[in-house]
Amino acid sequence: MPVPVHLAGRTVRLEPLAPHHTEALAVAGAEDRTTYAFTPVPHGVQASHEYIDRALADQAAGRSLPFAIVRATDGRVVGSTRFLELDYWQGPLVWPAVPGVPFGDPATAIPDAAEIGNTWLSPTAQGTGINTEAKLLMLRHAFDTWGVRRISLRADARNGRSRAAMERLGFTCEGVRRAHSRGLDGAVRSTAFYSILDEEWPAVRSIIELRLSAGAQRKRRRKTLIPA
Repeated sequence: MPVPVHLAGRTVRLEPLAPHHTEALAVAGAEDRTTYAFTPVPHGVQASHEYIDRALADQAAGRSLPFAIVRATDGRVVGSTRFLELDYWQGPLVWPAVPGVPFGDPATAIPDAAEIGNTWLSPTAQGTGINTEAKLLMLRHAFDTWGVRRISLRADARNGRSRAAMERLGFTCEGVRRAHSRGLDGAVRSTAFYSILDEEWPAVRSIIELRLSAGAQRKRRRKTLIPA
């Protein structure tokens, strides 16, 4: 299974999620919970402790690779994200297929496909470019280091904000699976699925890098307009 890694950008760091993030994660999750209608976010120190324990159990089982999202300017934890739905296509063909089981030594296996999900940000980090750069860091690692063939994302079909963000970054909508699962609010939800393939990655990378560059230029212009 993939080993934990640190990924660093200009505005954000992705650190392997660990017990020492518990209190900081609780603070981030308590900032303003009105923005978490579609996303499970831990509420309080005990819930954050349990959230991290479950994430690390999934990691130990080879099912995910979770991160704490850390704002680079002040070192503050502002959310979490992870790779999940890791799938492996190497080795002899077995039918029916057994998803998520690598061929050979699991400790050194590299996935051929994965999903980015369980992503949430505190309200003060939303709309700042942190999520965009975090996605870029994860996509670079997946496509350029692991060499995956596909990265997918999903969202509650009602979550227009997340869906619009995926589409702005160049993800392709594969469709909506109707009445797919139970939503966070208890209602039966439909799920919108998005993906990027390896041959699409160079174009998507350019879109994301241009968006980040434009955002940085806007921030610099605003700073020059503020009198000292």
